[in-house]
Amino acid sequence: MAKGKKVTVYFCQSCGYESSKWMGQCPGCREWNTFVEEAVEKKTAGKIKASPDGNQEWKTSKISEIDMQSQERMSTGFGELDRVLGGGIVPGSLVLVGGDPGIGKSTLLLQVCRNLAECMEVLYISGEESLQQIKMRAQRIGHFSDNLQLFCETSMERIEQVVERQKPQVVIIDSIQTVYSEEVNSAPGSVSQVKETTGRLLQIAKGMGITIFIVGHVTKEGVVAGPRVLEHMVDTVLYFEGDRHASYRVLRGVKNRFGSTNEIGVFEMREEGLTEVKNPSEFMLNGKPEGASGSVVACTMEGTRPILAEIQALVCHSNFGIPRRTAVGTDLNRVNLLMAVLEKRAGMTLSACDAYVNIAGGIRMNEPAIDLGIVMALASSFRDKAINEQLICFGEVGLSGEVRAVSMAQQRVTEAKKLGFGVCMLPKVSVVGLTDTKGIEIIGVGTIREAIGQIR
Repeated sequence: MAKGKKVTVYFCQSCGYESSKWMGQCPGCREWNTFVEEAVEKKTAGKIKASPDGNQEWKTSKISEIDMQSQERMSTGFGELDRVLGGGIVPGSLVLVGGDPGIGKSTLLLQVCRNLAECMEVLYISGEESLQQIKMRAQRIGHFSDNLQLFCETSMERIEQVVERQKPQVVIIDSIQTVYSEEVNSAPGSVSQVKETTGRLLQIAKGMGITIFIVGHVTKEGVVAGPRVLEHMVDTVLYFEGDRHASYRVLRGVKNRFGSTNEIGVFEMREEGLTEVKNPSEFMLNGKPEGASGSVVACTMEGTRPILAEIQALVCHSNFGIPRRTAVGTDLNRVNLLMAVLEKRAGMTLSACDAYVNIAGGIRMNEPAIDLGIVMALASSFRDKAINEQLICFGEVGLSGEVRAVSMAQQRVTEAKKLGFGVCMLPKVSVVGLTDTKGIEIIGVGTIREAIGQIR
């Protein structure tokens, strides 16, 4: 390889867009003032080395000749994490775990290390904590096997040497923003450093068949700090969500080459670490008020899992010229659209009212199936009449006021029965596909007028 020369380029900190000059707005993500200057080494291409057999030809393979060897997934010891990963850890994969500072990323991965170390060699590499600090956190979590090795280092070259010597089956890198390569002349955490170190970790994972988890911090906008290209390099991207002041955490798969990206895992933060929440619906419905108007339970699907959550609405007359609308846990524009449908199709005068919609428990629900729940909660609060506490509803609402069908209606009804609900309101067209309705009353509605008529 010929000697390279150092040049100055500009990278977008939000999406990783590369430019030869500074620009105010990034053409890739349209963000302003995100370009930073970095010095990189441009290498000129040299002569291609010959293949091991001495000639210049490399052998290709026909797809029919490839032998498919089934790779057994490794369980992490957490059913919720295995669900998000698609059934467990795939050997040789590179997994990125992102989340806000203090949300519990390091705690979760340390607990995974404890579970995996019972049957395999695990290497935990930290660039943010000392060995004593990791030991303090480990004592709070529980007993650890000697198969877990700790290493505090930020140099990529030394990390490579240790991994090649130890040959563990699983490696944890906490965090990627602290790791640097001496071949790149920029500060740790910069775009060039993150791209270089992640690329070398990817080569280690694929070349040695080692599963590598890397922790990535997120910016105030909620994306992984550094380049967005980091998400394209790894096999799986997991985001740890939740309020640091609340006890629950949601692990969501954003990208997964080996499984579905619709699944979520729910955890609860306790003194001894994170514990699984086997039934998120029951957890979310704790503390639901009795006999209060503007409260209804709706059902949403996260992958193959139905989750029940309480939708609360508060509608009151505005004292100002412009009514205030606020939504927490769902899309505000969708709430405004449903209020317009209520005013036009159901005859409710909501244009002069303040409206506040909240998904209790802090979970975020954006599936169209919660439309009927939002409509019922708004109508209940506007009329100041409570909804039957045994009722659960789901369905998409159109601009004409019709209640449209949603997928997986039977799974939603089954989950409602499991939690003791006695009445289920759903789209009339979805009633035909139900196979098991024993023990629960089914109410099929075609329009929002029919649905609101159930509020007495």
